Amino acid sequence: MPTPTKGPRLGGGSSHERIILANLATALFEHGHITTTLAKAKRLRPVAERLVTKAKRGDLHARRQVMTVVRDKTVVHGLFTEIGPRYANRPGGYTRIVKLGPRKGDNAPMAVIELVEALAEQVVAEARGATKRGAKERAAKTAAAAPARVAEIEALEAKAEEAAEAAEDAEAEGDVEGATLAAAEADEAAAKAEALAGEIGDDASAEVAGKAIAFEEIADEAATAAEKAAEDDQA
Repeated sequence: MPTPTKGPRLGGGSSHERIILANLATALFEHGHITTTLAKAKRLRPVAERLVTKAKRGDLHARRQVMTVVRDKTVVHGLFTEIGPRYANRPGGYTRIVKLGPRKGDNAPMAVIELVEALAEQVVAEARGATKRGAKERAAKTAAAAPARVAEIEALEAKAEEAAEAAEDAEAEGDVEGATLAAAEADEAAAKAEALAGEIGDDASAEVAGKAIAFEEIADEAATAAEKAAEDDQA
């Protein structure tokens, strides 16, 4: 009797071992996962992966080779039409072994061997689709609310500009308190406009931020000049 390549021989002989592995592979491809002993799972894994590789080829010769192991035509059909194409872009590693612990009675270590289903790939694809759908929905809501927001931003910009001009007028008149109040009003209006623009989009936010900075600088300069003029008058 030939020596097995690795691990103890399953069953009473080499032919019995081949039948055991063939039945385990059939059950694995039929159900997607099976519970068996850890030794059988480790021996089944390379057999199942070779069969999946043949199924990925998909030609008649590969089908006949698989039929010598898996005798159930329904399972072979599913292997070639569903399981093989599922792993078209996967170079290997089609199965996973998860240890369960010892079995009651004989204390044999048990494990679950399962196909690394494209569930992971499906979940990723579904997550990406959900993300895209959410982005589209948010974009649609933003687009629907954009005209009203734009009008509000323009009103706040006009208010900030008027406050900046008022600060300049107060500076010319030497009114420190008026210049300070106008500067604060310009800062507040510019900050609100910038916040609203940030909700609409980065481009609008950048544009309004630039205007806000300009208004704030004008108001600050006016307030500073008014304070300096008042100090000169007092001196």
